[in-house]
Amino acid sequence: MDAYSSQYESLTDAQRAAVDWDDGSLLVLAGPGSGKTRVLTSRIARILRNSPDKAFRVLALTFTNKAADEMQSRLQTLCEGGEERALVGTFHSFCMQILQQHGSHIGIAHDFTIYSLDQDRREILKDAIRKHGLPEATDDASATKHLQLIDKLKANLINPDVAASKFKDAEQGRQIGAIYQAYEAELHANNVLDFNSLILRAHQLIGQFDGIAARYRKSYRYWLFDEFQDTNRAQYKFLKTLAGDSFKNIFVVADDDQIIYQWNGASFQQLQRFRADFGPELIQLPTNWRCPPAIVSIANNLVRHNLTRTESKLPLEAGKLQTVVPQSHSILMGAYATDQDEASAVAEMIASRSADSWNETAVIGRSKAVLENFKNALQTRGVAVSMAQRRDEFVSPQYGWLHSILKQVIRQQDRRNFDHMISSFNRWKGTTYSSEIIASLSLASSRSLLDEWLFNMSYDPNPESADLVGRIKSVASDSAAYAEFVAHVIKSFDAENADPDSDLGEDSRAWKSLYRSITSAYGRNLALDQFLQHMALQSKEPPIPAQTVTLMTVHAAKGKEFDYVHVVGLAEEVMPSYQSLKAGGDSQEMEEERRNCFVAITRTKEQLILTRAARYRGYAKKPSRFLAEMGFSVS
Repeated sequence: MDAYSSQYESLTDAQRAAVDWDDGSLLVLAGPGSGKTRVLTSRIARILRNSPDKAFRVLALTFTNKAADEMQSRLQTLCEGGEERALVGTFHSFCMQILQQHGSHIGIAHDFTIYSLDQDRREILKDAIRKHGLPEATDDASATKHLQLIDKLKANLINPDVAASKFKDAEQGRQIGAIYQAYEAELHANNVLDFNSLILRAHQLIGQFDGIAARYRKSYRYWLFDEFQDTNRAQYKFLKTLAGDSFKNIFVVADDDQIIYQWNGASFQQLQRFRADFGPELIQLPTNWRCPPAIVSIANNLVRHNLTRTESKLPLEAGKLQTVVPQSHSILMGAYATDQDEASAVAEMIASRSADSWNETAVIGRSKAVLENFKNALQTRGVAVSMAQRRDEFVSPQYGWLHSILKQVIRQQDRRNFDHMISSFNRWKGTTYSSEIIASLSLASSRSLLDEWLFNMSYDPNPESADLVGRIKSVASDSAAYAEFVAHVIKSFDAENADPDSDLGEDSRAWKSLYRSITSAYGRNLALDQFLQHMALQSKEPPIPAQTVTLMTVHAAKGKEFDYVHVVGLAEEVMPSYQSLKAGGDSQEMEEERRNCFVAITRTKEQLILTRAARYRGYAKKPSRFLAEMGFSVS
């Protein structure tokens, strides 16, 4: 029996009904631990295996690169080569590819650069304000404030030419509209898109050129969307425009009990809009195969206090009946005098377990601030810890230089990137090159910034410098040779420092993981400009090493699972947050906090430990209302 047949045979009746769904729209309500990834990959594999002589493709979008990578990896096992007909990615990576292929219709060159760093965006906004003679402050705080407003406009797919009309205050609208237009003009002049432009501009493209949207509807006969409850207004409007009036083969997997990104525009309304616009059938997957029965029970108790849910939503059912930890110990609780005491107790418990269990241990808190005490307490006891967080740039000078030199090869006159490249090189090599002087020499010589720097480098008597100059020139003349150049440079980095916990060691793990992920999904012959575009969308966070406990916020924990889960800070004004309490017990904010708690406790495969303190940072706090809602007696 092959891998697909074996997986298909292991599915439940409800899962098979979803996998076997043919044409038309379908909404699959899938609770935590319900095997939704198995369903998604099995469905894609079934479609591809049953149509080997067909040319159509399958589109599958999710919200994180890690989830997309996992789906792609499973498809390689299930489809035996047919996975090449499936495009698996994120909303943003899909929009990026649309703009790579068709962006010229709206004035976007295919080799655009993506600015994902706030500092880059602030600097280009400041340039825009100065160049357009706007009477606005250009300090970092003002630039950040303006960018936040621009991001809100983009999140609602509002273009610069109509932005002013969206403000009640006419003067504020005029001001922000002018800044937005100047910012977009400066992005365009530099062939740059920021992260939020990807969906905005892709939506603009397919809205103006329906023939492009029609081409995608014809090429991709089946569309699948994972974690659909996380869709914001812009993403939903993009989907609706791409589908047009007739396309209905849309398969959506969602859970309205796991909407925890309201701040980013996720809303129960998106599910309502989907049901109203596409009229899908409904299949529910309520069986939780991850958590012990006791945890399934308290999760149901908790989430039933929310009103914003699908009316016909079935409660979770426990499917995992065998556990390593005795089921009488599936849930432990602890109450402590102070947050320091709580952190010490949790650290002692984790340290007492085998180091082999640390990789399967997570400490989940509402915020990074709550987790700091636990990080210190664990490290004091010799427990290796990693704080899960997105990292948008490499931190070592070596990898900072490597990333920026590749970008400079593509954009040899990019002054902002050039400054970063020179700074990173100086910190790496201990040199004193001045980007200001080199830029002045470049103007006088008519050489590009990159060529002028290489010209100056050629006078360095060090043989290693001469070799590096030659290799960079080779890539500059033929960017297709970048893979060989990268391999050579990384080999030299690895020879410099073998410490896996150093910045260089962490960046080495991060780069290698990203390189494998990108080339596995898009091929080893990916053009350098496209490789860099994909790199810009991904976190530079290194993979977590062996025997390491993970500290994470609830938002970072989404989609993950661990044997031992410590949910900490279960006190009023901590979880739930002060902001949700201020909004009121029946508010949307409180419902989202409850979903945060629901997500946190359902990460557990073996044992859940719930802890709280009577005082945090010296302030008295009552026990979290969520403990009572779960069914526990607390005083």
